[in-house]
Amino acid sequence: MVNRKRHKSWLRWLLSLLVKVAIACLILSVLLVLPWRWLPPPTSSFMVQSMVQGGQVRLYDYRWQPYSQIAPDMALAAVAAEDQQFPNHHGFDIDALQEAIEDYQQGGDLRGASTISQQVAKNLYLWSGRSLGRKVLEAWFTVLLELLWSKQRILEVYLNVAQFGDRLFGVEAASQRFFARPASELIPEEAALLAAVLPGPELYRVDQPSATVLERQDWILQQMQQLGIDYLNRL
Repeated sequence: MVNRKRHKSWLRWLLSLLVKVAIACLILSVLLVLPWRWLPPPTSSFMVQSMVQGGQVRLYDYRWQPYSQIAPDMALAAVAAEDQQFPNHHGFDIDALQEAIEDYQQGGDLRGASTISQQVAKNLYLWSGRSLGRKVLEAWFTVLLELLWSKQRILEVYLNVAQFGDRLFGVEAASQRFFARPASELIPEEAALLAAVLPGPELYRVDQPSATVLERQDWILQQMQQLGIDYLNRL
């Protein structure tokens, strides 16, 4: 009888501990996400990681620019290139994920189907990789972003923390480096070229675009024309 009571007491203590840990993790997660609904993130996980690659500390270029000071064509180019269903989904594009799985099952390369929301979660808080743990954390932060931020805010942060080159983050820094003009003055061709390197900013270059980058730029311009600038009004 005594052993049963001790067993139940131990189970109650364990359950209570798990509940407290879960609540603490939830509060911590919200505190990590909510402030950036209004404030510019001072840095991101990917930026910090870029500083220490190769065993040396190297500075990165990051300049925050509010959404109103970014050319609408740049926002449209990012959506056209990375996540055309961005205004419609709640963080996860199930159709794109199913297509990626089907392509892989038919012998194609395994490609990502990450939404802009997922990329913001990864860039701000996590690291590269395909481990289950990282994917779970990415999904969790994606849900919080979609709940606590507006769609326009998610896109605004994405445009500011996305990587466009070696230790180069955000459209303002990229626009100044490659085109010597602010992000507010980007024209469609320049916006599409910047968006063309987003899948692999450490492989593709804006200043020396490969045939693959130029082909992708043309494709993005076509997608931008089909979507139309008014597509951003759906955010």
